[in-house]
Amino acid sequence: VAQLEGVRIQITTNSANLPLKMFAGLPELGISNGEDLKETLTNCTEPLKAIDQFQMENGILLPTLQSALPFLDLHGTPRLEFHQSVFDELREKLMERVATIAEGKDEDRYVKLEELLEKSFPLVKMPSIQPIVMQVLKHLPKVPEKKLKQVMADKELYKVCAVEVKRQIWQDNQALFGDEVSPLLKQYIVEKEAALFSSDLSILHNFFSPSPKTRRQGEVVLKLTQMIGKNVKLYDMVLQFLRTLFLRTRNVHYCTLRAELLMSLHDLDISEICSVDPCHKFSWCLDACIREKFVDAKRARELQGFLDGVKKGQEQVLGDLSMILCDPFACNTLVLSTVRNLQELLSQEALPRDSPDLLLLLRMLSLGQGAWDMIDSQVFKEPRMDLEVVTRFLPAMMSIVVDDYTFTVEQKLPSEEKTSLTYPTTLPETFSRYIQENRVACEIGLYYVLHIAKLRNKNALQRLLPALVDTYNDMAFGDIFLHLLTGHLTLLSDEFGSEEFCTAVFDNFLLTSFSRSENVHRHCLRLLNHLHQKVLVSYMETLTKTLEPPKQSSESVKELYTLLKEKLEASKKSPPEPEEAPSMDLGLHPVAVPSTPSTPTTPL
Repeated sequence: VAQLEGVRIQITTNSANLPLKMFAGLPELGISNGEDLKETLTNCTEPLKAIDQFQMENGILLPTLQSALPFLDLHGTPRLEFHQSVFDELREKLMERVATIAEGKDEDRYVKLEELLEKSFPLVKMPSIQPIVMQVLKHLPKVPEKKLKQVMADKELYKVCAVEVKRQIWQDNQALFGDEVSPLLKQYIVEKEAALFSSDLSILHNFFSPSPKTRRQGEVVLKLTQMIGKNVKLYDMVLQFLRTLFLRTRNVHYCTLRAELLMSLHDLDISEICSVDPCHKFSWCLDACIREKFVDAKRARELQGFLDGVKKGQEQVLGDLSMILCDPFACNTLVLSTVRNLQELLSQEALPRDSPDLLLLLRMLSLGQGAWDMIDSQVFKEPRMDLEVVTRFLPAMMSIVVDDYTFTVEQKLPSEEKTSLTYPTTLPETFSRYIQENRVACEIGLYYVLHIAKLRNKNALQRLLPALVDTYNDMAFGDIFLHLLTGHLTLLSDEFGSEEFCTAVFDNFLLTSFSRSENVHRHCLRLLNHLHQKVLVSYMETLTKTLEPPKQSSESVKELYTLLKEKLEASKKSPPEPEEAPSMDLGLHPVAVPSTPSTPTTPL
């Protein structure tokens, strides 16, 4: 009774101020509306008595209240204010009661809510009653189909209804759900690409620095998780969207989102979804490895168990597993672990083919790198790993490490024991060929370059960079590698005072591609904006002319170039401190010396 009287109060006091269409449902409930009042006043002979009668019939039906109302009049309190306060209080109580009923254990609790929905839904367009209707809809696990269609057909109602109601609409309307999800997916990609082109160049704070749990707190992941809730059908729809977009664009960030979404649902303990996703336990284990940035022996065995456990007839799961392994964060962890494993093998004087852990890492890298081909062809079979990567490429790469160690030891010898050994400038033909022809070998080779840069090993870097001009699918000019390389090069900032080093970085590598690849142009400008005071002045002038963007360049490139010019002008007015000039012994900087052959070099 109180619920319906709340409706009466609102109508009798506010009907004159609101559009009549908002009260169209009142007659269905046997409640007078503004039209009834208008008709009464039009046909009556005594308007004041008619108004009193209307108030008596439609006011709060509480006998003791009638004698108290004049006291409010004496205090100058408008009847509207009184009725509104009572209505607001009743509405809050009713909404609380709806939530209590829904959370209770009565078997007929949803029957009660459906009855309340039938009574209140005709007034869903009334702003004052709408929250009650929406509260009821929110707590019904299955809203009647007719009501869902009415909500979906009305843009205003659809906009204000709770996500619990929208889920029920979306699960049978994939196109509508796609319209809701699409802006979020675009936003996610924009955010990832913005991170890769960040103006902050640092080895400590780069694209891979945030922990998995921190990344899952991102706005897009949280919104998608909320939109999906416990609905398996919606989860499957999102995964299908991600697969489709990955196939269409080859953008690996969609693979990251696929993994993050599953682990976000894992964090919330949504067992309804996690228990039916066959990739859940694999992703959970891999997520722990990503957090540590290393695949230890125990987790390696677990991951291998999941891969070996794919049964005949269930091969389709390999498509999702490959997509999860294609995630750049997973790939980063696998390759870092590979480089570390190779260092340990070197210190033990063992061969790559003798390490089961290394072979597993290569197997997972191969599966991840083949994700697009597998999903595109719908042939769900693990790609066959090229054994020559293990037997020829990795030994060739280890020979480069040995060359470096040999030269380092030679430099430490007393002058009378030194030979005429010079640092090698060429690379093994096998190494160069495999980074051109094999994507797994190329990925490992690129990370080895980053490893060398982290060690501040100028000689090895100058030897390796020219080989990166021609890599598999131009992977060396991809945004992720260039983002990491520019950050690592900040460790060698003093070396940019040498023309030889500048030539190796720019002329022999970056500038070979910048004119045809705008992303390379942007990364060059990012690096120079950070290091311009360290670069040899004469070389900087040449670079400034070379990197001037053409008219068709994007605004991002033009802004970076303008910023660089401003910094150069400012540095001319206030020249750098004298100590920033390159010293004579720059090539033998003490921190450039790697560890001795018996000790594994510090991993990335």
